[in-house]
Amino acid sequence: MTFDAAFAGCVVLPVRNWRSASRSGGAPAQAVTRFDGAQGSIQWSFASEGTIERRQFLAASLAASAVAAAQQMPAPPGPHAINRQFYLLRRYHMVSGPQLKLTENCFAASLLPALRRMGLGPVGAFRLDIGPETPAYYLLVPGGDIAQLAELDLRLANDAEFLQAAAPFWNAAASSPAFERVESWLLAAFEGWPAITPPAFRPKRIFQLRTYESPSNGEHVRKVEMFHSGEFEIFKAAGFHPVFFGDTLVGARMPSLTYMLSFADLAELEAKWDVFRNDPAWKKLSTDPRFAFDPIVSNISNLMLSPLDCSQI
Repeated sequence: MTFDAAFAGCVVLPVRNWRSASRSGGAPAQAVTRFDGAQGSIQWSFASEGTIERRQFLAASLAASAVAAAQQMPAPPGPHAINRQFYLLRRYHMVSGPQLKLTENCFAASLLPALRRMGLGPVGAFRLDIGPETPAYYLLVPGGDIAQLAELDLRLANDAEFLQAAAPFWNAAASSPAFERVESWLLAAFEGWPAITPPAFRPKRIFQLRTYESPSNGEHVRKVEMFHSGEFEIFKAAGFHPVFFGDTLVGARMPSLTYMLSFADLAELEAKWDVFRNDPAWKKLSTDPRFAFDPIVSNISNLMLSPLDCSQI
């Protein structure tokens, strides 16, 4: 089973906790949200408690299917298999004003503590500084269990401590929402970079989030192979501090991969990329016929982020 088949229109992302509304002569109704991975949209519907129970069961079943699909993923070339982390990456589309403080307060006072209780972390919480559609916040949640990440909102909905602390955010009214929309991606760590590697903490730091889209699945596999054929070593030689490398399992604009780099400032970013692009090893790898005979990357997204005060990365 492919991830598209496993998750098509079914990853449950209840971005707001709607209060039960009684319908005459029937069981209480609740608002349900579903993220459509194929269409990149969030679908809303009202359902009875019985329907919600069935959808929760479906979400759990789909998470199990995701685990099975992840276990069947072909590993990139390497000397031996390595247990890899999974990443939940979220983008919160915001508007300037009260939303920003409300959402940041929720991250700091309720969401990150709840994730810590679940054994998830370190969690990155970032502000988009350079990129399209600002303002926006990004959340990066690493974990060893893909089902836990896929079901995250369902589990938060059963965390009484979280719901009490997050009430102004979770129960925000339609007239003053906590955010406009949320986009989510599930990624699997590269075999050659199997876990998140947070940089040493420093008061001032920036992060570069890069996404490479490929024109076909075959070209995408070749680009992942390129990282495992010497590109990691070139990053290290240039003095970069990579935070993670992930292969997109569920999300928009696939096939794609995403990685994050950390820098002290923009001057360091530019200096290290100059070293990278002038490295003879990169020039040799980038002209290797296996990777250069046809474009293996058709689009690059390049975002600049800065950490929120609550960020653990």
